[in-house]
Parts: sequence; C-alpha cells; structure tokens
Amino acid sequence: MNQQLGQLSLLVRDYDEAINYYTRTLGFELLEDTQLSETKRWVRVSPHGSSCHLLLAKAIGDTQIKQIGHQAGGRVFLFLYTDDFYRDYENYSSKGVEFIREPAKENYGIVSVFKDLYGNLWDLIQPSE
Repeated sequence: MNQQLGQLSLLVRDYDEAINYYTRTLGFELLEDTQLSETKRWVRVSPHGSSCHLLLAKAIGDTQIKQIGHQAGGRVFLFLYTDDFYRDYENYSSKGVEFIREPAKENYGIVSVFKDLYGNLWDLIQPSE
C-alpha cells in the first residue's frame, strides 16, 4: 500500500489576507483560487516542490472562528522542512515572522518554532542528513 497526505485544511479569517501571508511572507506558491459560491473559495497554497498542500478554509460561524490559530490546542501544528534552515530563518525573521523558540540543533536536525499570522505554531526544520 502506498499512501501520502495530499492536503490539510487550515482555518483562516480572510482568503486574501491568508494568501498574502502564505505567498509573500512564507514564499509559498498559490496553486489554486477558485470561486465556488458568493462566499466560498477553493484556495490551495504549498511550499515550492511540496506534494502536500494547505487548503485555506475561511472560518464560518462562531465555532470555527474560535478555532482560528488554535487548531492544535496550542501545540505545534505544522512542520515545514527546509534544505537551508538559516536562509529561511533569516528571511522569515526579516519579514516579521515571530519565532518563539531560538534555533536549536537536535538529533533530528536544526529546528525553531514560529507563529503564523493567526497564531498557529509551526516547526521550521532542516532534517539531519
């Protein structure tokens, strides 16, 4: 059996705000932005070369709105692998990305934790070879 994750749904406050952050700040590609109805769009972004995508889902209703930025209950939610940790760390820092953990060398690689625009926690990781 051969399986892989294709995409993850990420609750956002506003489509255009999220597209701007993920493409301009994090440098992801906008893969698709399709209008489905007057209020709903199918918006997918992804790091360059990644086979897993983020579906940016605009939160609707109080329950979903309360979960924006808290989809993992305060734990690291997403793991962004890189081939050059310090290049991306410096680039993101210069664009105002808030890192809440200083870079550390662990047995699995170099890692730091940052918050996205909604407060979701991400690990930026350069895996050990």
